[in-house]
Amino acid sequence: MLKYTKFAGILAAALLALMWAAPAQAQATRTWISGVGDDANPCSRTAPCKTFPGAISKTAAGGEIDCLDPAGYGGVTIIKTITLDCGGGMGGQVGSILVSGTPGITINGAGIVVKIRNMTINGVSGLGTQCIRFVQGATLFVEHVGMFGFGSGSVPCVDFEPTVAGAKIFMRDVEIQANSSTGVLIKPVSSIAASGTLDNVSIIGNGGPGLQVTDGATITFMNSNSSGNTKGMFVQSAAGVAAVGNLYDSVLASNTVAGLQTSGSQASAVLYGSGIFNNGTGISAATGTVTSFANNAIGTGAGNAGTGNAVAPTPY
Repeated sequence: MLKYTKFAGILAAALLALMWAAPAQAQATRTWISGVGDDANPCSRTAPCKTFPGAISKTAAGGEIDCLDPAGYGGVTIIKTITLDCGGGMGGQVGSILVSGTPGITINGAGIVVKIRNMTINGVSGLGTQCIRFVQGATLFVEHVGMFGFGSGSVPCVDFEPTVAGAKIFMRDVEIQANSSTGVLIKPVSSIAASGTLDNVSIIGNGGPGLQVTDGATITFMNSNSSGNTKGMFVQSAAGVAAVGNLYDSVLASNTVAGLQTSGSQASAVLYGSGIFNNGTGISAATGTVTSFANNAIGTGAGNAGTGNAVAPTPY
């Protein structure tokens, strides 16, 4: 009887130790990072980690990583639903990602939803590859983000090339500037369906097209500006699958080749309430179609450099 009681006590103590240990191993729904943190920490508010890679393994799917100060937090690969939010740092400054030779953020997880908010992503004067690389997932949200200095290997800054049909991208209050290649590329693999909206997005001074939309994608560019690139908006149907670019209340200006270009029989663009000025060519639609519904203005004269004239609307 004494031996049984002793064994039961040992077993109870072991079970109790396991119960206490379990919470320490569990992933948190909210974690924190700081420039003075340490990735060996639990990533709590009072003991933050130092980088996104250090915190992401300690953050549960559907959770959030928040930045405590405006430090640089390293490139990261995301394979689960999560939010990265660097808003509300000291002095109102946001945190950042600085990378060289790699993407800033890579997204590659089946069915995941990723939200990236309130940060800058810096490719260190062209040494970084993509600002954001999307391989697989359900939806990508990018809000209040500045991206610049990318394009090593002539890859786009925002490289949205989903491998599973139905992926969506939504960008709002975003600046994409001074990248050596394309600003935003929407290129579904094997021409599968993809869609999205870019709202209040400024794509300026990039070495390729500001926004390129390819086979299988339908993208709306609204309240936005694509200027100082090679092409403002390039809608391309190379594989004979519909590619659609909708331009609403936006500006395409000072692009060296064309403000708007369609290429391929299934490439189409729809304009409403937008302006196209001071480009090498205003609209280039040797193949594909451009439909202007109302209230558009397109510069006239050599090099699309005129003061602009109203374009006759196409009836609904």
